[in-house]
Amino acid sequence: MVGPGRGWMLVAVYALLAAPPLRGWLEAGMVSHMLVQLPLLVGIGALAWRWLPPRLHQRLDRCNAAGLPLTLLALFAAAFWMLPRSLDAALNAPLMELAKFLSLPLLVGMPLALSWRRLPLIGRGFLWSNLLSMLVVLGWLYSAAPVRVCTNYLVDQQQLLGRSLLLLASGLALWLAGRVLFGTGSAGAVQRPRPDRRLRWSR
Repeated sequence: MVGPGRGWMLVAVYALLAAPPLRGWLEAGMVSHMLVQLPLLVGIGALAWRWLPPRLHQRLDRCNAAGLPLTLLALFAAAFWMLPRSLDAALNAPLMELAKFLSLPLLVGMPLALSWRRLPLIGRGFLWSNLLSMLVVLGWLYSAAPVRVCTNYLVDQQQLLGRSLLLLASGLALWLAGRVLFGTGSAGAVQRPRPDRRLRWSR
């Protein structure tokens, strides 16, 4: 459970993101809309899962075998809001804007946080690879599209977003490669020699 102080801090940040001044400023640019506002809403949901009532938490755990059901829900919800048409709809229709502010924390951030500790290693690898491929595909789409894919943003903004997504994908790929090659995970801990495992010659 999240303490009352931290819980109210999340509520305050959420309210600040939803308030017209900051919301309008973030949504004025395509890069800040997709790479700042959307991840912040997902992050709020990922942190708020500890604030759930214990009974609801237990029920979600029971229906989330190996973390897969809620992970699939999060992937589909995240893919929906990565579409250009969805970004346009959120800017043009108040109900879609409300749906964005509700679905990203509740259907992406919270399910991922609930599922991450239960996912097997191959499931976590699938998530990382899915995120990486999505960033590359969208980065190429926004960079190469000769026309506006979002009617609310100009071509130069979507090209800037495309380059930002490709740069983010490159950084993520390097970070993942570094963790695989140089990370100190459990495998490294097993291979580390221990004093109590010295060879003893039998007499």
